[in-house]
Amino acid sequence: MKHYVALMALLGIALAPLAACAQSGYPERPIKLVVPYPPGSGTDTVARYAAKRMETALGKPVVIENKPGGNAIIAAQTVINAPADGYTLLWAANGPVTTNVAFYDKLPYNPLTDLEPVARLAYSPMGVYVPAASPYKTAAELFADAKKKAGKLNYGSGSATYNIATEWLMSLVGAKANAISYKGSSPTLTDLAGNQVDFAIAEYSAGLPLVKGGKIRMLALTSDRRMKSAPEIPTLQELGYKEYFQVAWWGIFAPKGTPKSIVSRLEGTLLTVFKDAETAQYLEQNNFSAFTGTAEQLRAFQKAEIDRESKLVNRFNLPKQ
Repeated sequence: MKHYVALMALLGIALAPLAACAQSGYPERPIKLVVPYPPGSGTDTVARYAAKRMETALGKPVVIENKPGGNAIIAAQTVINAPADGYTLLWAANGPVTTNVAFYDKLPYNPLTDLEPVARLAYSPMGVYVPAASPYKTAAELFADAKKKAGKLNYGSGSATYNIATEWLMSLVGAKANAISYKGSSPTLTDLAGNQVDFAIAEYSAGLPLVKGGKIRMLALTSDRRMKSAPEIPTLQELGYKEYFQVAWWGIFAPKGTPKSIVSRLEGTLLTVFKDAETAQYLEQNNFSAFTGTAEQLRAFQKAEIDRESKLVNRFNLPKQ
């Protein structure tokens, strides 16, 4: 028995360099990047750009797999349950890795222990939108009517992130509205344009083309600064809601236990890509902003966001799921 144990120990030592070599050869086949939202959303758009740049840098295909629905839980669990080998990654927005923790009493996973942070990459502000035919010409008009008709206006919500964003704003305004759930910003805005809901907070990048096309109107921004592509749109902070700041940010996560060498390879590749001039130009043209951070910085940011959003949910007594 002792000889057997010794043999296994020696075998493990002998195989360790081979495992390291296998990891150093990463990637050896296509990588799957799971996106929790549908094609056409701002999240999907920037994920596809990242995938294209990753392909060039890593020398292997990076395939997008859209798995919308379930407030991004479906996508998160797909990655969590995948082999921890670096070939299945999560393109995460706020929802699956921060907001869901605050929003669910019994979340079927823990993003702090079930996922490895890889890199934080970019963000987009959100817009407050109404249909083109809406009587509300300003945010003040919308808010006044929402207060007057407490609980009678409906808003579209593409995920738990937008639920928190809208409920927080309604709390600050002193109004109530009913949430109508959708699978991402694109279907939310489609129904908004069709007058199926009264207003929505949704991705700026997804809404701007519809604004320019005359399908919907944007009344305010959720960020702390105006956007060059729509300089006439005020921020909610400018309108008097000084504490309000909510953006959609994106990062990449891997299954827990993914080898550090693979995480480091991905981290270095992604940060190099998202700090270069080509990406800066792409982000500006598509109404995004760089928001880069290492795996360590992403984890710290993730923890801070979970704490912030959990406090918001409790502070404003937002309904949990």
